[in-house]
Amino acid sequence: MSNHTLVQSFLASRGFAVQDLQTEIEQARTFSDGAHYRIEVPTINSVAALAALLEAAYKRNVIINRITETLGMFRHARQDITEYVSLCASAGALLTMSVGPRAVYDTGASAGSIQGKLVGYRLRGQDQINRAVKDIMRGLECGVQAFVVYDEGLLWLLNELRNAGILPRDTLLKASAHMGCCNPISAKVFEQLGADTINPIRDLHISMIRAIRQAVSVPLDIHTDNPLESGGFIRYFEAADIVRAAAPVYLKTGNSILQRHGSLPSVDEARAMAEQISIVVEMMRSDFPEARQSPTGKQELLATYAA
Repeated sequence: MSNHTLVQSFLASRGFAVQDLQTEIEQARTFSDGAHYRIEVPTINSVAALAALLEAAYKRNVIINRITETLGMFRHARQDITEYVSLCASAGALLTMSVGPRAVYDTGASAGSIQGKLVGYRLRGQDQINRAVKDIMRGLECGVQAFVVYDEGLLWLLNELRNAGILPRDTLLKASAHMGCCNPISAKVFEQLGADTINPIRDLHISMIRAIRQAVSVPLDIHTDNPLESGGFIRYFEAADIVRAAAPVYLKTGNSILQRHGSLPSVDEARAMAEQISIVVEMMRSDFPEARQSPTGKQELLATYAA
């Protein structure tokens, strides 16, 4: 038996696909409420944008299951964070806020260097790790339950703190696309580190997404579109295929309206995001009518799926 065959056999024995999957996974998975997909809107970085988005979504009769803030909690006053929590609760949407400290903000001048772009939003030094945990604690005090994490070490630490009861056990941890997950093995590592949901990079083929889904059980977060500076991909016509490949999945929708990730959307841009969501939902209903969307993001929030 060749070494290549031995490696393939090893991967198969651990539940991994031995290559990107060209055909559908036989056994469909869903969220614990029986739904196949949920709608997530990222880069909602001000209370005004959030209010405008929720109002426009209501008028268009579309459900938003998760709101994701990406600027960083420490850049919002407590009053604004509690308003985020209140607005999302009234809309039945799960609020996910991002850890504030990151390499591009501190004194390392990382943002202006090639090395800094590779480091991305990870944390430089133990003090930044400590500050990130403090940022999480501040968010919890304001009523936030779910957090976007950008650093593998921080993800491990938060999971350990959660297991020890220092963080609430229902705290939810989302592995950001900025962590660079782009294959099944990396996804498995993030799951083992404690991620409750994983956001792979934005440009993966459907076959690659299928292989990641086979490797992990937690929900995946897949972009149907994203800002110009993040590639500008618009995959609305693939939405049904993404759900077939990745369920249970959050369809990250609306950011093609924006120029870049991490920006501050205007009220008009937030309203335009609601229009993009309505297009994706329309295509889902047309191309995959059997697929169910969760009626609310707060119902059995994340965690388990039912085969």
